[in-house]
Amino acid sequence: MSGDTLYIRGLRIDTFIGIEGWEQQLRQTISMDLELAVDVATAAAADDLGATLNYCAIASRLIEFIENRHFQLLETLAEQCAQLLLSEFAVNWLRLRLAKPDAVAAAAEVGVVIERGAR
Repeated sequence: MSGDTLYIRGLRIDTFIGIEGWEQQLRQTISMDLELAVDVATAAAADDLGATLNYCAIASRLIEFIENRHFQLLETLAEQCAQLLLSEFAVNWLRLRLAKPDAVAAAAEVGVVIERGAR
């Protein structure tokens, strides 16, 4: 496998996230960065979207998956998103960064970074 990476930065999705009661009633915006291992050589040679990962389809699927669910922990959300990507998009390796802006008054954001699969 090559060292090629498709990425999505700053995907913003509104969802219900948190352990406090008000957090389960009020949508909050989370921000996601993704890095996905992909070999772009075949797609590049043929100029064929079907031979690579479709970042629009990935973003749309994640939005659909996240926006109407309730999560307590960022860790849970990150793990479920990683499993979705590994199973539905045949991704072998990914790095997912999930941030919750303004969760801590003195910080711009808090979050978690996970890696799953093997390059």
